[in-house]
Amino acid sequence: MKIALGADHGGFEYKNKISDMLQNEGYDVTDFGTYSQESCDYPLFAKKVAEAVSGGLYDRGILICGTGIGMSIVANKFKGIRAALCSDTFSAKATREHNDSNILCMGARVISFEKAEEITRIWLETPFSQEERHIRRIGMIE
Repeated sequence: MKIALGADHGGFEYKNKISDMLQNEGYDVTDFGTYSQESCDYPLFAKKVAEAVSGGLYDRGILICGTGIGMSIVANKFKGIRAALCSDTFSAKATREHNDSNILCMGARVISFEKAEEITRIWLETPFSQEERHIRRIGMIE
């Protein structure tokens, strides 16, 4: 699975750790930045990841900022993107099963790294349910 990964300065450390974790588990990860903890504008990185997933170059994306809110707002402006802000494992699983989310957003100032790691694994490992009601609802979003 090809994963597009991005963060602003608030999510920089988590991004690097998530990247290492995913690569060690065999995922094909591309880091779209940021590449330092210097203050930067999160929309730039959310846009890069959302365009990569929306364009079909990547299967899924992960975006991390201080709260995850800004990243999810930006990502959801792109056609075909269903970005979900998750701070718990129940939501991570549900958004894959019910919404077929293709970008995971998290807040490094909201959850521990251990929780982010757990959420990421569950989100990546959970398949879309393919239930008719969920397919219908996703169609309504598009």
